[in-house]
Amino acid sequence: MENRLTLLDHVRSIAQLGLQYANNPYDVERYESLLILASKEYSEISDIKESIIVEKFKNELGHVTPKVGVNGVIFSEDRKMLLERRADDGTWGIIGGWCEAGESPQESLKREFIEETGLNVKVNELIDIFTRKPGDFGQPHTSYHPLFICEILDGTLKTSFESLEIGFFHFNEVKNWHGDHYDMAKKAYATLK
Repeated sequence: MENRLTLLDHVRSIAQLGLQYANNPYDVERYESLLILASKEYSEISDIKESIIVEKFKNELGHVTPKVGVNGVIFSEDRKMLLERRADDGTWGIIGGWCEAGESPQESLKREFIEETGLNVKVNELIDIFTRKPGDFGQPHTSYHPLFICEILDGTLKTSFESLEIGFFHFNEVKNWHGDHYDMAKKAYATLK
């Protein structure tokens, strides 16, 4: 399955790059065919309608690069970590999300904290960058996820529509983690003195 997704990721990238740069109508037709073929395969794997996948890929034209998501950890004085139980899949995760165009990773993370927790944070040092490849956690693309240490400046902790529950927990208390968030939490705890 992993090899199939890697192949699809390459085919999709070639198709999207071709559609971005091709001037010849015959080349455009060929790249559109490649995009449709890749979308059919993605549809079979993910149970998402092919037409939805094709439309999303066509809207992402430009030079194809990995997606970037950011995550941030905040520790309490008793060494617990701020976590949320996600509304999308019921698992526990570190606060974060996808970066937006025109934002630095730090600006994206500050926005995510306000949206998901109601907290205004200061983004401090980078802990590590996690990489997800096609097929990891069911995603069809490569993405990079910088993980930062953060601190609360102000605000009132509250859930959002993206979370079922939010609070401070020791990572050993949590059993059902989202994607690679357990690895992120473990790496973050290793930074504590």
